[in-house]
Amino acid sequence: MASQSPRRHTLLRELGIPYEVVPVHAREEEEGAQADALAERNALAKVRGAILPLEAPPGSFVLGTDTVVEVGGRILGKPRSHEEATRMLTLLSGRSHRVVSGVALMRVSGAKRLAASSPGALGSEVQTQILVDHATTEVTFLSLGEESIAAYIASREWVGKAGGYAVQGLAALFVSRIEGEYSNVVGLPLCLLARMFREAGFDLLERRWLATLEGGRYNTRTLKAAGPPGTEDREVER
Repeated sequence: MASQSPRRHTLLRELGIPYEVVPVHAREEEEGAQADALAERNALAKVRGAILPLEAPPGSFVLGTDTVVEVGGRILGKPRSHEEATRMLTLLSGRSHRVVSGVALMRVSGAKRLAASSPGALGSEVQTQILVDHATTEVTFLSLGEESIAAYIASREWVGKAGGYAVQGLAALFVSRIEGEYSNVVGLPLCLLARMFREAGFDLLERRWLATLEGGRYNTRTLKAAGPPGTEDREVER
């Protein structure tokens, strides 16, 4: 997991997905592109900048995610101060905005990394597949009074949150409507993640590898049940 976000960690734990947080050598961009492209670009940079163990388990995946908020064509990243967070919430008050999460998923086969002094550099024996996509959710806020905004700012929930709020916390009281994935607003679109894992050859729900056919397609009839690294696989007929 190329992310330090406690919210994303919680979502993975709730699904029972084992993971390890790895350090990342990447700089997040906050402007210069549309929200969709920006979120995808940052997610990809995190995956490419992940510093993996020199010997990664077979069949490892690296997951990178970035979330941005867009309102009226303006991109809102993470506020750097309570004044900036106040301005963001004032801007979001009484209107709809888009929450966009870019997701990058890298499957590593035979992973051997170079030394950590060369972050993001893959060894010659590594074969990788990187998928990149994004999810969009529209969120509508109630009209917020100055006192409500001030009380939320005092809670400090806004720290480190795109758009200056956390929907899974007190900011849930601000939301009048959500159209799209709720988990995307939290920071990790789970439906999109499951689809990307399947495209990479693994079924998240049933915890199994998909057998490959010619041309890179996956056989959905004969599958292999996946266990922890080092466990034996068994064929399953559907």
